Amino acid sequence: MDKDGEILVVMKQNDEQESWFQMPLTLREARKRAADWLEAQSVEESSSNAELLLMHVLDIDRAALLMAWNDLFPEDKGEEWQELVRRKALGEPIQYMIGEQWFYGRPFLVSPAVLIPRPETELLVEEVLAAVDRLWPAAGGSADASMQGANAEHGSTVVPTIVDVGTGSGAIAVTLAAQRPRLCVCASDLSPDALEVARANAARQGVAARIRFAQGDLLAPFIASGRGGSAIDGGTPVDVLVSNPPYIPAADMLELQREVRDYEPHLALAGGADGLDPYRRMLEQLPLLPSMPRIVAFELGIGQPRIVAELMRQAGAWDDIRIITDYNGIDRHILAVRTIEQ
Repeated sequence: MDKDGEILVVMKQNDEQESWFQMPLTLREARKRAADWLEAQSVEESSSNAELLLMHVLDIDRAALLMAWNDLFPEDKGEEWQELVRRKALGEPIQYMIGEQWFYGRPFLVSPAVLIPRPETELLVEEVLAAVDRLWPAAGGSADASMQGANAEHGSTVVPTIVDVGTGSGAIAVTLAAQRPRLCVCASDLSPDALEVARANAARQGVAARIRFAQGDLLAPFIASGRGGSAIDGGTPVDVLVSNPPYIPAADMLELQREVRDYEPHLALAGGADGLDPYRRMLEQLPLLPSMPRIVAFELGIGQPRIVAELMRQAGAWDDIRIITDYNGIDRHILAVRTIEQ
C-alpha cells in the first residue's frame, strides 16, 4: 500500500472511531463499543483487550471495574481511551501499551526492547526447577540462607550457578531467583536496553542483589578471556544453562503475526536461515566454559527440538535428553541432564 493509501486507512479508522465513542457512556458500554470496533479491525481477543485497556486508563483492577460497570466513563479520560484503542487497532501489543505482562504469577515490566514473556516459557522454568531440585536438593530453602555459600566451589551440592542467556525482560532469571532463593543466578543479553528492563524487574521482585547481569553475545560473557577473566567473575562455572534465544527462521519473519513482526524486537526473534544459529553457536561455546553444565535447557520453535536434541546427543555430555511439549502439544523445549557428577 502506498503512503496515500495508508493515510486513507487511518482517516477511515478515525472516522469509525468517532462513531463508536460518543459520550455519555457507562464503563460497560465503553468496553462493549471498543471491543466491537476492535473486532471489526480484525483484532483478536477484542473483548479482553478492551477490558485491559479500560482498567489501565482508569487505574483500577478487574474487581473494581466490575463494581463500577454502570458508572459513567470519565470525560477527562476520553482522549487517552480513544488513543489507546486506536493503537491497539493498528496491532500494537497491549503489554507494551500498559507496560506489563504477568509471568509465573508475577508482574513483569516490558517495553519494545524485550520480547513479551509467553506462557509456554513457564513450562521451561518448571522443568529447570524440578531438575535442579533433583541434582541439588539443598538448593531450595528460604531467603534467610540465600547468600550462604554463594561463592561455593563448582559442583557444590548446596549452591549451583544458573546462567540465563538472552534474558530479555529477565522473566526466567528473576523467576528462578525468586523461586529458589539459594541459587546463584547470572543473566546476559546482547541488548543493553533489554538488560535495563531485566534489572528493573529484578529490583521489582526483590532479587536484584542475587542476580549478576552481563552484556554480551550468547555465552561470551561467561568464557574466560585469557586477560584476567570474562565479563562475570573471570570464567564463572556454570552448573545450569537455560536459554530462550532467537529461533525464528529468516524466511518466516514476514509471516509472523503483525503484533510480533511490527512491534517486538527482531534482535530477539531472528535465528538465522533455519532459526538454529544460536543453538549451534552455544553448543560450540560450551566446551570453552570452565566445565560443562550438568543441565542445559532450551526453548525452541516448531520442528526444531528434535534437530537440536540430536546435536546434543552427538556432544555426549548428558545422559538424559528429553523433549518437552507445550500446552498445545507442540515440541517446545529440550532438557538435557548429566545425572552423575563428574
